[in-house]
Amino acid sequence: MSKRNDVHKVLIIGSGPIIIGQACEFDYSGTQACKALRQLGYEIVLVNSNPATIMTDPGIADVTYIEPLNVERLEQIIAKERPDAILPNLGGQSGLNLCSELAEEGILDKYGVKVIGVQVDAIQRGEDRIEFKKTMDRLGIEMARSDVAYSVDEALAIADRLGYPVVLRPAYTMGGAGGGLVYNVEELKTVCARGLQASLVGQVLVEESILGWEELELEVVRDSKNNMITVCFIENIDPIGVHTGDSFCSAPMLTISEEVQQELQRQAYKIVEEVEVIGGTNVQFAHDPVSGRIIVIEINPRTSRSSALASKATGFPIALVSAMLASGLNLDEIPCGKYGTLDKYAPDGDYVVIKFARWAFEKFKGVEDKLGTQMRAVGEVMSIGKTYKEAFQKAIRSLEIGQFGLGFAKDFHEKSKEELLKMLVEPNSQRQFIMYEALRKGATVDELFALTKIKHYFIEQMKELVEEEEALLANKGQVPTPEALKQAKLDGFSDKYLGQILEVPEEDIRNARIAQGVEEAWEGVHVSGTKDNAYYYSTYHCKDESPVSDNKNKIMILGGGPNRIGQGIEFDYCCVHAAMALKKAGFETIIVNCNPETVSTDYDTSDKLYFEPLTLEDVLSIYKKEQPLGVIAQFGGQTPLNLSADLEKYGVKILGTSPEVIDMAEDRDLFRAMMDKLGIPMPEAGMAVDVDEALAIAEKIGYPVMVRPSYVLGGRGMEVVYDPENLRIYMEAAEGVTPDRPILIDRFLRHATECEADAISDGNHAFVPAVMEHIELAGVHSGDSACIIPSKNISEENVKTIKEYTRKIAEEMHVKGLMNMQYAIENGKVYVLEANPRASRTVPLVSKVCNIRMVPLAIDIVTSELTGRPSPVPALKEQNIPYYGVKEAVFPFNMFPEVDPLLGPEMRSTGEVLGLSKSFGEAFYKAQEATQTKLPLEGTVLISVSNRDKPEVVEVAADFAKAGFKIIASDHTCSLLKENGIEAEKINKLQEGRPNMLDVITNGKVDMIVNTPSGKESKNDDSYLRKAAIKKKVPYMTTMAAAKAAANGILAVKKHGSKEVKSLQEIHGEITDKE
Repeated sequence: MSKRNDVHKVLIIGSGPIIIGQACEFDYSGTQACKALRQLGYEIVLVNSNPATIMTDPGIADVTYIEPLNVERLEQIIAKERPDAILPNLGGQSGLNLCSELAEEGILDKYGVKVIGVQVDAIQRGEDRIEFKKTMDRLGIEMARSDVAYSVDEALAIADRLGYPVVLRPAYTMGGAGGGLVYNVEELKTVCARGLQASLVGQVLVEESILGWEELELEVVRDSKNNMITVCFIENIDPIGVHTGDSFCSAPMLTISEEVQQELQRQAYKIVEEVEVIGGTNVQFAHDPVSGRIIVIEINPRTSRSSALASKATGFPIALVSAMLASGLNLDEIPCGKYGTLDKYAPDGDYVVIKFARWAFEKFKGVEDKLGTQMRAVGEVMSIGKTYKEAFQKAIRSLEIGQFGLGFAKDFHEKSKEELLKMLVEPNSQRQFIMYEALRKGATVDELFALTKIKHYFIEQMKELVEEEEALLANKGQVPTPEALKQAKLDGFSDKYLGQILEVPEEDIRNARIAQGVEEAWEGVHVSGTKDNAYYYSTYHCKDESPVSDNKNKIMILGGGPNRIGQGIEFDYCCVHAAMALKKAGFETIIVNCNPETVSTDYDTSDKLYFEPLTLEDVLSIYKKEQPLGVIAQFGGQTPLNLSADLEKYGVKILGTSPEVIDMAEDRDLFRAMMDKLGIPMPEAGMAVDVDEALAIAEKIGYPVMVRPSYVLGGRGMEVVYDPENLRIYMEAAEGVTPDRPILIDRFLRHATECEADAISDGNHAFVPAVMEHIELAGVHSGDSACIIPSKNISEENVKTIKEYTRKIAEEMHVKGLMNMQYAIENGKVYVLEANPRASRTVPLVSKVCNIRMVPLAIDIVTSELTGRPSPVPALKEQNIPYYGVKEAVFPFNMFPEVDPLLGPEMRSTGEVLGLSKSFGEAFYKAQEATQTKLPLEGTVLISVSNRDKPEVVEVAADFAKAGFKIIASDHTCSLLKENGIEAEKINKLQEGRPNMLDVITNGKVDMIVNTPSGKESKNDDSYLRKAAIKKKVPYMTTMAAAKAAANGILAVKKHGSKEVKSLQEIHGEITDKE
């Protein structure tokens, strides 16, 4: 069967904002699908609420909607666009669930939309726990013994029969949300109640525990002729009990026998054939090494996190091929340089791939660092090596957690063997580093296996590394002998780590190794379905035979490494656009990155991809081999910037803004001196290295003050401090403070509006497309604040001042490329907070709302010294943008139920959404709707605010009353409202008796909550309100600014409705140049 001719226009559903469990791997799969289907001649309509992705760029699909992902909005889009078909299996769990709902409500039939790729009943067979179990029973494939519960009592009865511990899994969720392992009746009651709520259909599976078994995954691709291939066999090195998204894994399987692998494949093929998925499916198994039992855990009839990993590990582009198969092509019709056609594919790489997760526990106070069946990771790295040891050590240095090897992490080497073994009882994010030190202290392989159930092979490999390291440490203070150094490099020890443990400069190690001819070589991974495309990994195990093009016009782009809070997909967006723009300008591009989830590590984003850690050793080796004209470091966030000064030392040419300028912006004294010279005001500030210094500075400036370490991204360790006592606590707890890395102390602007401006600068001129106004007041990190673009409440005069300051600063600093400026406006006066002379996380947002291609313009400027082209900046015109975009952040608090979900100066959001409309109110309403907490248009609002916010509460309450809401309020707030003629009913706080606020929220009697925290000055903690709101999915606002915006949005939508959807392309057509 060849390409379908009954389908011309295809609707692709994206996966929405980045959250834990659903990250940028879906941007990668969606972008690939658009590419494949457009090449086949289809017209593509794409809908996704996430503005930070490449897929929502106007050039990727023919028609792009940045709209909330729900049934009502999708019906509006389908009615308007009339697509012939919908492709749901590339948008993660969100895409699948939406497609099921559209089918159930009869919307697909009503508009005659076919589903391609995966059938609606297949989604049910794969996702609905009862259907899946029936199917498995029929096929004779064993599953964990289990039963389905629709209530807590049913669950208790089932658990009694199976025996504790049991695992609870809610239907139709992902990232293990709402589920968990429970050991007793009380735990079951709590987790089951949470699970029934998390499930779309109020259904929870109760199953026997298979803790400690091996967890094995197969990635299978099937076409309409029932040809099937296994793309990749993945072995989770962490056994069952740790969610696969948090597990450390290898491909191929390293300790699983050929027979077991054959049996897994036989079962996987039976399942995939029965479910009838066209395209990729991820099948997860558990294998008991003792009894040999194999059971299937679950399948994902869609591209998943594992399929992005499998694609990058094997060179088989699963999403691309899935899209081609969905259009009716078959595997034997897709040519491939290595196998002839894809139906003959086999996973036969002669290398080892390791995936290691990256967590963000340090950002959430009060969260225990422990891993279980609910996913906690916010990103991951992948590394490729010839041996397990080489790949494992490369993965560790890719993580960017300050570890360049496995030893001496934190203070683990100071602990006794007993203490270390105690720390291994429950899995946590530091487990590998703790095991390494335990082995050094004499723990046996058997002892570690008993505690962790990690297979003997992996622990033995680690033990050999410890022994090798101990032998090297016998000669501290000198470079190892040639034999020892060569062996260390073969086993993956990095130059920097050897330098650190032996206490010699990294440079001495590098020079010694190069002198004896020990250098990195590169091997290619062939990309299936292409003639001879490949991407490259380094190893010390072979001779270098990889080809180098003799094109002199080469430019290297450094990527952003693993996703984390504060440095996410936005930077990948910038790197990809940089590669596309350079290609257009006639350059050959090289990308270096180690993140398997991203578009930048797709084989055809650049001319040549090196899948490598972003460390000095690796980047310099590639530079030496490729000899590019220069390196671009300003698009990958903090990662490449931290390298750029060292690279420059070794003669690497950094294109664009120079490393000195970037340092100058980070150095408070230099930056303040420059602001004084330009006559631009900044909040009073100082720098301190110890407690006394800090207290003296704060005394002079006046409390409250904002404190933070220098050189960080995402507001790590930033706090607002209200009194000397808390300042003392902060300074005593601060780590790594040295005279060249002091703590920065600024006056905190209390009731200031924060705003930011992104600029494009050529060193002499700068252009600011629009000023973004933050909805939350100063003190909330800019990555977490909702923001309005173009600004709405900033006076024209202030906007002018902001643009003028930005231009002055860009010119004074000779910024070449992109820059981001943060400002605060207090009582009509504009203050500069900071300058970041690099691409920032708002670049995709500004590019899409203002229809300006910021990265390509920056590339034009950065390469002008090579191309001799004139700067594009003078020709850029100010524009009238006749609508508003509201960006809202998305937080992982539902995954961390023990955390108080408050906003502060430390960034904690994982992703973002965008609402677009002519009216600000509707744009804000749509942004909230896109985060899946839709604002209510009627009902009851609960208001309880701190004394600081009492002056503004009357105005907000009046708006809710006008919208027809019933108001319930705490004692003081209530009497204040009544005095001002607003109807309100008093409700008890938790400590004031019952029924109280928690009772009415729990009983579902509250539709919206406005609660600003009482803060440090109050004896009573009110975080229970916010935690309850998250649990019951009630929209809650923790700042007065957000509450005002919400009331505004509700009134706007009540008055005018929210029926119209416009594509990005249509909206861009409404922008006009200012006269």
